[in-house]
Order: sequence, then structure tokens, then C-alpha cells
Amino acid sequence: MKLKFLVRSLILGGMLFFLAKALKDNWQEVVQIKISNQGWVYLGSALGVTLLAHIWTGWVWSWIFQTLNQKVSGFWAIRVYLKTNIAKYIPGNIWHYYGRIRLATDANIPTSIATLSVLLEPLLLAAAALLVALLGTSQNRLLQVFSLAVVAITIHPLILNQGLKLVSKLKNKGNDVKKIEHYPFLPLLGELGFLGLRGAGFVLTFWALHPVNFNQIPILISSFSLAWLLGLVVPGAPGGIGVFEATATALLGSLFSPGLILSVVALYRLISILAEVVGAGRVWVWDKGVP
Repeated sequence: MKLKFLVRSLILGGMLFFLAKALKDNWQEVVQIKISNQGWVYLGSALGVTLLAHIWTGWVWSWIFQTLNQKVSGFWAIRVYLKTNIAKYIPGNIWHYYGRIRLATDANIPTSIATLSVLLEPLLLAAAALLVALLGTSQNRLLQVFSLAVVAITIHPLILNQGLKLVSKLKNKGNDVKKIEHYPFLPLLGELGFLGLRGAGFVLTFWALHPVNFNQIPILISSFSLAWLLGLVVPGAPGGIGVFEATATALLGSLFSPGLILSVVALYRLISILAEVVGAGRVWVWDKGVP
């Protein structure tokens, strides 16, 4: 446990040091960036698209249940997803998963199926993010084809069942984990839609501060997806804070000014958190019986 904490602390410290140095070297450029009236419209649109992405992935979660032969309401899945998503910023980075399992079992869903749905979702998200990152670049087509084949094999039921069994043991869930019988093609498509919406929100945030040519959109979305993926899988701060920002800055720093990228990633983080707060707040209002 101490080693795990040390690794997390070192990664987070390294990312924050990188961001702090980049900000120190480019702070004059950052403070000179202004947001026009049109830019505020783009930021508002980015907030709306990001909120829509969270609503969408909540619905996709219901598709994952269907893949596991468990029927759930899409509206219920969206409410639970939005209500628990904000908990990912609590230290430990597991409490949003715990909340979903608890609320699912409260809805008479077997614990094994609820656990499997929560384990499967980040795996599909990671696969979708890698696919988007690969499709957004035009370099080394052979490597692209090979990587896409690896992703397709990785989420095959034979591989997934072994991986989920291992993860369940690491999480002290024992061997009582349901098996996936069908290729999760529809949920994967759904998570691709989620990454597309999140990428669109990032591009709109970028557009609010700097003009974007259409031929730059693929590399922006590709870089966003890779940064988001690392924020998901690399141990560090809750919610990928620090990892996402440092990765996006490193990937795009050679194409755009560092001051601009620092401003974009900071604004996008704020928009992302605000969208999650709005989503959770709306569910809280629903639960209180207010239309």
C-alpha cells in the first residue's frame, strides 16, 4: 500500500512540476489571452456538449447491462451515472465505481453483474480512446492497423473474461464474476460516441481562445483522446487531474504555443468539472421531486 501511494505521489508530483514549469516559462502569454464574445459562446457550447457526453455514456452503461443479459432502464442508468460521476474526484479514484455498484444492488441487480458492468466500462472506454487516438493520426498506417487489431482482440470475450477475473481478484471480489458471452460491439460504439463528444467539447474550448482550421481538428481530437486515456489509466490524482493536462500540453506544445495550450487545458478542466456538477445537481433536483 505504501509503495502504491509512493508511485501515485511521484507521478502526480512529476506532472504538477511539468505544468508548473510550463506555466512559469509562459505565464506572460497566458495572461494576455482574451476571450471574445464569440469565444464565450464557444465555451457555453463546450459545456453543453460535455454535459451531453456524460448523459450519453450513462445511457451506454445501460447497454453494457444488456450485454450481460440484465435489463435496466436507460433513464435509471443515466441518473445513477450522473449522480456518482462527481465522486471520482475523491482521493482513491474508486468511489464513483463503488457508488454505482451500491445503487445497482439497491435496484435488485445482482452484485456480480453490477460489479462486472463497472469493471467493463473503463475497459471499453480505454479501447475507444485508443481507437480515436489512432484514427486521428495519419502516421504509420501499418502500425495503425496492427494497433486496431490488438484493440479488437483485447475486448474479445475470451480475453475480457480472463482480464475481468484477474481484476475482480485484485479488488477482492473473489471468483463470483459473470462471464461475457457476446462481443461488446454496441457498447464500444457507444463509448466511441462519448469520446467524440468529449473531443468536440475540447475543440470548442480551443476555438474559444484561438481560431481552428478544419485540418487541425483530427490532431486535436487524437491528442485529446490519448491525453484522456492516460488520465484514465495512469495512477495519479483523482479524475486524471494533472495527467491529462500534462499529456495534452506535451502532445500539442510543438504545434501551438505553450501558453495557449495551458490556457485551453485549464479551461477545459473547469468546463468538465462544471458539466459533472450540473449533471449531479440535476439528478439531485429530480430526486427531490422537483421537475
